[in-house]
Amino acid sequence: MKERFTYLFISLFLLNFFGLNAQEKISTKAANVSILDKEFEVKSLEVSHKIWVYLPPNYEKSSKRFPVIYMHDGQNLFDNATSYIGEWSIDETLNDLYKKTKKSFIVVGIENSGTKRIDEYTPFKNEKYGGGKGSLYIDFLVNELKPFIDKTYRTKSDAKNTGLIGSSLGGLISFYGGLKHPNVFGKIGALSTSFWFSDEIYEFAKENGNKKNLKIYFLVGGKEGEMMVPDTEKMVKTLSEIGFPSKNMKTKIVPEGKHNEAFWKSEILETISFLFKL
Repeated sequence: MKERFTYLFISLFLLNFFGLNAQEKISTKAANVSILDKEFEVKSLEVSHKIWVYLPPNYEKSSKRFPVIYMHDGQNLFDNATSYIGEWSIDETLNDLYKKTKKSFIVVGIENSGTKRIDEYTPFKNEKYGGGKGSLYIDFLVNELKPFIDKTYRTKSDAKNTGLIGSSLGGLISFYGGLKHPNVFGKIGALSTSFWFSDEIYEFAKENGNKKNLKIYFLVGGKEGEMMVPDTEKMVKTLSEIGFPSKNMKTKIVPEGKHNEAFWKSEILETISFLFKL
């Protein structure tokens, strides 16, 4: 395949997301972030996931219900001690947002499964790298994890109050999950999305992309590899051609953006702001 496979696969899949160097790092997660005692087993994939939960600062002192954002690669979202090259600082960002605006969310971070991350985050196979079991992972989110979260916490459980956000392959599976289950996930953050993994995603988008109530935020950096920007633009064009509402879709291209957590951290508030009309 093209050299973009080598660049992204080696630099990201084997390093950025597996949390290999966490031993000597100091924990930075906020007090309102916890890891559930219960691990969730996906029997069809023979993996289990730790689940991180961020509760808004006003959760304990109120009786209100909150929108929920589901995010992949949970070990990289909240804590420097479990991230590989830095966290997204979701907790600090949303705590600060609450202080300034009183807007608040629950965030559920699903840890990736390490060596089977590719299987779970790709809906279609790649000839070289395999994968293609993403539908099973999305079914797990829809049928097991989300019902548990809705039962355990005070959530706004409808699609317009439920987001799915990820980067790279996490962006790919978020995009796929939103198109497959728009009645569950109404807000999709597809950041630095690995559309290169399989061209089948474009045909899937043609067949499933006319979702008038779905909102999608595309983010891509100019320094992520030669095809990342063109691939994202191709997907935007694909959706536009089948009538996806332009007002429900936003694309941001950052010329200096690189394929790493620092980039996604710097852009996550704008992503959430568009999806939830902050």
